[in-house]
Amino acid sequence: MATGAGDFELTMEELRAVVRYVVESAEDVLPVFEEAVPGDLRPRAAVEAAREFANGARRTNAQRVTALDAHRAAKEAPTETARLAARAAGDAAAAAYLHPLAKATQVGHILRGAACAARVAELSAGDDPDVGDKAIEQARRRATPVLIDVLGRYPLAPTGRSRVARLMSALDASLRASR
Repeated sequence: MATGAGDFELTMEELRAVVRYVVESAEDVLPVFEEAVPGDLRPRAAVEAAREFANGARRTNAQRVTALDAHRAAKEAPTETARLAARAAGDAAAAAYLHPLAKATQVGHILRGAACAARVAELSAGDDPDVGDKAIEQARRRATPVLIDVLGRYPLAPTGRSRVARLMSALDASLRASR
């Protein structure tokens, strides 16, 4: 079953594989947000909605709503690490609605969560880029053949100057090289 009109097809099982990958990254850093903003359950709700879809539940408006809520939580977070953690959670839920359009911006829905988690690891280690590079390598190893196949249907990740953008580009390049 295709997800809809686009430049190529994505099956629900392929979308579930993408969401599962992003959820794993978000779960790793969710405690960073929850420690910084106790009681704000928006990022956790996004991860839970994403996990439900990844585990076979129907894709519903819950993924869209919780993704937006988690991104709002990111904007309100008091620290960069908390912002990045909430953003990764929002990206996990948003990945359920990845579009089958050959646009580089779509790659962010696949890889930005892992890049945000890598940046959280860097910042938590005193802004050590080696820690971020190791986290990107771990994210590469976690990628399934299905995820790599889906990624290969899209153009390269957009380039940017932020550290998260550079980490995402590095992950993109390493995943494509493993094909």
